[in-house]
Amino acid sequence: MRAAWVLLMALVALSAYYVYLPLPGTVSDPWKLMLLDATFRAVQQTCHLIHYLKLSHHLIVLNYLICTFDKLKSVSSEDINITDAVFDGVEVRVFEPPAKRDEKLKRSVVYIHGGGWALASARTSLYNNLCRIMAESLNAVIVSVEYRLVPEVCFPEQFHDALRATKHFLQPDILAEYSVDPNRIAISGDSAGGNLAAAVCQQLSKDEHLTIRPKLQALIYPVLQAFDFNTPSYQQNMNMPVLPRYVMINYWIDYFNGNYDFAHSLLINNHTALDVGQALSFRGRLNWTSLLPSSFKKNYKPVIQTTGKAEIIQEIPALLDVRAVPLLAENEILQLQPKTYILTCENDVLRDDGVMYAKRLEKAGVEVTLDHFDDCFHGCMIFTIWPTDFSAGVQTRNSYIKWLDENL
Repeated sequence: MRAAWVLLMALVALSAYYVYLPLPGTVSDPWKLMLLDATFRAVQQTCHLIHYLKLSHHLIVLNYLICTFDKLKSVSSEDINITDAVFDGVEVRVFEPPAKRDEKLKRSVVYIHGGGWALASARTSLYNNLCRIMAESLNAVIVSVEYRLVPEVCFPEQFHDALRATKHFLQPDILAEYSVDPNRIAISGDSAGGNLAAAVCQQLSKDEHLTIRPKLQALIYPVLQAFDFNTPSYQQNMNMPVLPRYVMINYWIDYFNGNYDFAHSLLINNHTALDVGQALSFRGRLNWTSLLPSSFKKNYKPVIQTTGKAEIIQEIPALLDVRAVPLLAENEILQLQPKTYILTCENDVLRDDGVMYAKRLEKAGVEVTLDHFDDCFHGCMIFTIWPTDFSAGVQTRNSYIKWLDENL
């Protein structure tokens, strides 16, 4: 009996050691975040073991587990008409609020979900719930894009899917079918979806034949660059749930169908060293020492290698492709962007991506709202359903919807 108690106490201690992470004192719901992160890490490790044994790709297994768990949740949508459609070969889910008396046209949001270009779905309860609440709160038609995922396809196919679906929706006859006001359309997304939303918005701004364009873009903790993995937020939050730096780097490698052997070189910025000629012309567009406020720079120093590995860019040229890294777009393109909302979280490796994009857009003459949350973490906005319900999720979601309501 005594041995059993000792074993039990040892297991409890090991579990506590696995779950516990030192988090900043400002993080909301810290223990709940630790539990979420521990669960995610355990699942990821299992998926990587399956991948190592060559039984299946780890991202396929991880997405299967996410969707299986998601089936345990039930989200009511009694007041919103939810239909699945295909826009130019791309699956979408459309959320339509009931028609109001004397109302002719509704505003609309094209929403692109996050998940590292590899996980989640427009049909999962997390995004289903977000889009339903958006449709109800804004009395708007929400088009949630179901783009194809890694590893089924890699860059630039996710970008092409999001662009095709958006351009199809912007056709006058399609907008008329859904009773949408062509002058009140926003494009939005979170994380990798924010990346796709920004890239699509830039591409639409260059299309001279487009007659209807988004009025707004709203980007939620977007991932916008793979040039510098040592910005202050990458250094400050390198081990922060739910997106540590090494995980973000692996998402980029998977998105580009690259070689994992490059991961360490990317981490220390070998791919954009001073002797890598392809990167030189982009360096001035991502100089965080001039783009970030001092409160974010703190005492962090730039990591700029003198000599690096030019073969990384040669093998993965998409690392400098603005369709994948919108923050590197030239000023002439940024000037064409619509009024913009960018939500960032202090406890997020991607914080500085959003802040730098906001600064570059402002310098280009675009009206920008930077909505920063000191106590929030990456991905929090979709975590509003039990058991992954966070006060940070409700707080950020309400702020985001409020801005859309006031500006769309």
